[in-house]
Amino acid sequence: MVLEELAVRLNDREYKNWLKAGRCLFLLKEGLHPFITQHARAFHGDLLNQNALLRKPCVTSSCSPRGNRAFMPRGQGRVKGAEHCDASALLNLIIHCDCFHFVDPKFVREVIRFRNELMHSYDLRVTDEWMRRFQTSVRKLLVRQFGDVPQMTTAGNQIEEMLSVNLSIYVSGSDRMDSAALEEIESDSVNQWEISADLIVQWEAELLQERLRELLQAADDDAETQDTEQLKRLAGFLQANSDLSERFSSELQAINLSETGE
Repeated sequence: MVLEELAVRLNDREYKNWLKAGRCLFLLKEGLHPFITQHARAFHGDLLNQNALLRKPCVTSSCSPRGNRAFMPRGQGRVKGAEHCDASALLNLIIHCDCFHFVDPKFVREVIRFRNELMHSYDLRVTDEWMRRFQTSVRKLLVRQFGDVPQMTTAGNQIEEMLSVNLSIYVSGSDRMDSAALEEIESDSVNQWEISADLIVQWEAELLQERLRELLQAADDDAETQDTEQLKRLAGFLQANSDLSERFSSELQAINLSETGE
């Protein structure tokens, strides 16, 4: 049943685009976090060397954070390491922190815009044209700003592979996959990049979990009505697919409680 429902979702080309783009952002994050960690530690070390007072523990109330200020977007202000952040958090850090003054922010902002469009998609679907523009934006960031960073080169290669590979799966005895999808599978077989259904299930769950975490955090922060509506739509999508409804049962329960005000 799980694979049958997954096959139906992946037979929707625009949902599959949404999933592939989300996976690309995960790969981008994996390339970014060692680079950011290295530069942030060096930057912090320079600050400590330049001012001995910074090495002493602060014992005054003035050191307490004011409100909910942090460079990180929603729900990630308490994250302790770059490896625990998503792509949006790391890209925002690059823009706002002087440590990365050598990176042109226009390329970063463009990728952030595409990321926000992807994650704020009401129906979890994006067009082929959107995917082409997304690919161009990510490629410009990787090549023009991080072309000499080995981890980013690796991430770029993985992203190109992800954008070209087919994620459709065939369930024996099911007639739900159309001929176009089958032809795409045959054409993709030449690149020898086999992806198991279990791995696709994992990727899908990770992306949906990230979106749920954002929306639930927004609900806790009394966010705008638009976020509340998106949370309801996402909950409806999960409930309409029994495999996802079971996987995210605790999150759905939390959503129901928030709607009833309990």
